[in-house]
Amino acid sequence: MTRRSVSAAAHAEHARANRVGALAVVGAMACFVLNDGLVKYASETIPGAQLIFLRGVASSALVLAIAAATGVAHRIGEIAHRWVAVRALFDALTTVLFLLSLFHLPISTATAINMTSPLMITLLAPLFTGPRLGPAPWLATSLGFVGVLLIVQPQADGFNAYAIVCLVATLLASLRDLMTRRVPPGMPTILVTLSTTAAVTVLAGVVSVFEGWGPVRPAEGAMTAVAAVFLSGGYFLIVRGMRHGDVAVVAPFRYTALLFAMVIGYAVWGELPNALAWGGIALVVGAGIHVLRHGRRARAAASGLDGPA
Repeated sequence: MTRRSVSAAAHAEHARANRVGALAVVGAMACFVLNDGLVKYASETIPGAQLIFLRGVASSALVLAIAAATGVAHRIGEIAHRWVAVRALFDALTTVLFLLSLFHLPISTATAINMTSPLMITLLAPLFTGPRLGPAPWLATSLGFVGVLLIVQPQADGFNAYAIVCLVATLLASLRDLMTRRVPPGMPTILVTLSTTAAVTVLAGVVSVFEGWGPVRPAEGAMTAVAAVFLSGGYFLIVRGMRHGDVAVVAPFRYTALLFAMVIGYAVWGELPNALAWGGIALVVGAGIHVLRHGRRARAAASGLDGPA
């Protein structure tokens, strides 16, 4: 086999991995937003921490059953690996903080703020493996956060504290996704997923002790169970996407969550962004794509590769 054919095969395999990663991220976003919608609706009658705990128990049981069915349950002790455990802790904090904000914000607003994650991923990447950024990405990031202000639209009587909580959750989620690249390649994705669902369940259980519990009606119980299925699917798909695709290629597909969130927000709560919010969403999406493409070009240049970003 010639060097050119080997290079072509490697390029084709890389492209296939990116396609799989992109599809996994789109599927993850659909699962996460459907989960968010169900949990937000159920939280109107169930205390938030209790709801997250019950959903976590169901998710963990489902993921553990899948791990057993796929023959990897005997490796469950590997979730104590440093990067797997730290990633799970960050994911648990992310989940609790994001849902706390979601319970008090329109689903489209919380999702739009969460879409700053690709900006944060690229800006934080130098702490892990990425190159340093020049002034252009920083300018784009600044515009992206101006977009966040247009989406949240703080009033004269004060900034919505839950928007800040949502932004902190997004920062933690970005660090979590970068940590995913440090997970050992041989670690089964379903076990990484299990580490996350277990950590979220434990943290929510601790918080629920202080928040208190309330009765659960059959309808809300069913919503929680279905949300657990979507959450488990979302966790599995996002781990798969971030482990197997080029981050700069697959991360922009997170923006499909905005479409899913707007459809659910309008269908269930009659929410629609106003003109300023639409402008902010455009800034966030545009800035994110620019930063990610710039990062990809920088990595290609550092590797001595040419070609379109």
